[in-house]
Amino acid sequence: MGHITEPKNVDFIIESPPLSDKERREISEYIEQLKKNEKSRKSSSKRKREKSRSHNKD
Repeated sequence: MGHITEPKNVDFIIESPPLSDKERREISEYIEQLKKNEKSRKSSSKRKREKSRSHNKD
């Protein structure tokens, strides 16, 4: 992905409306779920690698 430069005499200003408490909570919960899923995926793939290594040693 490339860098977008601003044309001369033009400013790109992006303003988002503030988040409500409910929206903040929902986003936080979503991020927590993503992190939990990522941790479980990493640990399961590590176990698979360890098992395959032990089979190769026999």
